[in-house]
Amino acid sequence: MAARIASNDELGAAHLAIDHRDPESAPFYNVTLKNFATPWTNRDQTVFAPLNDYTATVIGLVRDELDFRRVLYDDVLYVGSGAGVPAYSPSNNDHYAALENTGADLRQVLTRQAQSALTGLPPEATAGVITSRAAAEAFFIAGTNRAMFRFTLLNHLCRDLEQVQDTSRPPDRIRQDVSRSPGGDSRVFLNNCVGCHSGMDPMAQAFAYYDFDETSGRLVYTPGQVQPKYFNNKETFPQGFVTPDDRWDNYWRVGQNKLLGWSSALPGSGKGAKSLGQELASSQAFAQCQVEKVFRQVCYRAPSDDQDRTAVERITSLFTGGGYNLKQVFAETAVYCMGD
Repeated sequence: MAARIASNDELGAAHLAIDHRDPESAPFYNVTLKNFATPWTNRDQTVFAPLNDYTATVIGLVRDELDFRRVLYDDVLYVGSGAGVPAYSPSNNDHYAALENTGADLRQVLTRQAQSALTGLPPEATAGVITSRAAAEAFFIAGTNRAMFRFTLLNHLCRDLEQVQDTSRPPDRIRQDVSRSPGGDSRVFLNNCVGCHSGMDPMAQAFAYYDFDETSGRLVYTPGQVQPKYFNNKETFPQGFVTPDDRWDNYWRVGQNKLLGWSSALPGSGKGAKSLGQELASSQAFAQCQVEKVFRQVCYRAPSDDQDRTAVERITSLFTGGGYNLKQVFAETAVYCMGD
């Protein structure tokens, strides 16, 4: 690597540092990538969480230089192996805890598997890390499944709900549990609540058949049967939308949030988590978000000036034009931040 730097081949040196065939690259997979992805797997967004199927799948997709958009919709999970490591279970995290506790070399031991074969989900119901056990435990547990939408938006489009509020969208798909006059004042609903719920609720409908069973410790999928949580507090506004199925529609393709760069190759509607994952992962916001996250991880700071923003735009173009290879993004970003 030093020789490549000396010959002004900084990009080649960066690629060598993260080449999984090189034993010296192990810290990139066991530390850098684990710390990169772990905050996405829990509501506290802490890096101090155990290795799990969500994080392992991110590591594997990066290592194998696969189209990273698959993280939100593919029938994929990465599992490991090793002496004393229990088999993957959809009911607990013992497999990944053992990998971490034994110091397994993740660049070597992780293998790509069909998520449906491991979990029993129908292939059409799998959606990458969205239907991983770790994500289900964190974001499908209790509640109304809006958390899964919010944290997917936050972690993979780098936007929280306040940043995508749009009160111009129709409120016809807002569920019954949202008061139309909080505190007796309908202006609060019209000027605030509707801004998030008008876009979120039609898309979170994609998760209508999913839940996390705390007793069994696993994701539950009930095709054709909407989970009862979608009717929580239905007496709050009985005239609100009653969820009949898992059809979702992206109301943000019109209005200010069209600037998120939705793909013209997709219809903007569908059924279930997989097609919603494709919608989100095919947006320009998704691509830019991945580059911005890598920038913060590698450079230890957020993009802050015109030069940084130009670099992010350039690397995002390379990312989208190069098969969504996130390993390439790490290498390009490392070169840009050399000397910081």
